Amino acid sequence: MKFSTLQYSVRARIARITLDRPARLNAIDERMPGEIRRAVEAANADERVHVIVLAGAGRAFCAGYDLKAFAERRGRRSVIQDMPWDPMRDYRLMKGWTEDFFSLWRSYKPVICKVHGYAVAGGSDIALCADLVVMAEDARIGYMPARVWGCPTTAMWVYRLGAERAKRMLLTGDTIDGRTAKAWGLVCDAVPAAELDRAVEALAARMAGVPKSQLMMQKLMINQAYENMGLASTQMIAALFDGITRHSPEGLWFKRYAETQGFHAAVAWRDSGKAIPEGKQAKRLARRGRPARRRRARR
Repeated sequence: MKFSTLQYSVRARIARITLDRPARLNAIDERMPGEIRRAVEAANADERVHVIVLAGAGRAFCAGYDLKAFAERRGRRSVIQDMPWDPMRDYRLMKGWTEDFFSLWRSYKPVICKVHGYAVAGGSDIALCADLVVMAEDARIGYMPARVWGCPTTAMWVYRLGAERAKRMLLTGDTIDGRTAKAWGLVCDAVPAAELDRAVEALAARMAGVPKSQLMMQKLMINQAYENMGLASTQMIAALFDGITRHSPEGLWFKRYAETQGFHAAVAWRDSGKAIPEGKQAKRLARRGRPARRRRARR
């Protein structure tokens, strides 16, 4: 199979899916969600495979959606519409990508996610769809777009952390390191970065010795408990809310700021802790276009 955003290989009962956009810290573009699903389907169809290991090439696992493509460029894009916007059109797109990521969760064969560097924003959505997450102790995980322009569509934070700590993460947009993620029960394990590959390989090899049918039955049984808790309904709400965040006055301000000031400036504001413009102020700033000082500089 040919992929443009990831690498896929099989060896010793283990399928390896490696996100492969290292120049962009494996940021998610429009092709990646569907390619993740196709790779998972290939692993499930391969009788040699017992376990899937998901990782990222280069300096990070995944730095989220590629805002340079989705937010910085001017004009309409797949995630932003002219107003008034069609929420159902947005929902179809985002729910489709969520289902692509959730192919990891629904995979009949267990998935181990290896996190180094960052698993943030949409990258945390992908990582938390895996059955087991092993992080480097110095890696960071979080969902910063909870501050503006995002809602985690897989909704896995609350199912992994419980209500209070999920609120701690999503009401601040903070990130935490691997040590904290392990202590909170968000991930299976956290190890020194130099030991990450060895730890993941040992866990994958241990699981690969179990018959495929046994692995499948145990996973289906455990996942069904989450389905009984209303996971599908929660994801429907989350995907709708994600679209609203991008078309609210604050979301439109963020998009315009990224267009005029650049992706890095918009992300720096979002993550700095500074107040996000709200309501009428955000709407006014979104309509204004380039800031006044830049207009004067061009005269």
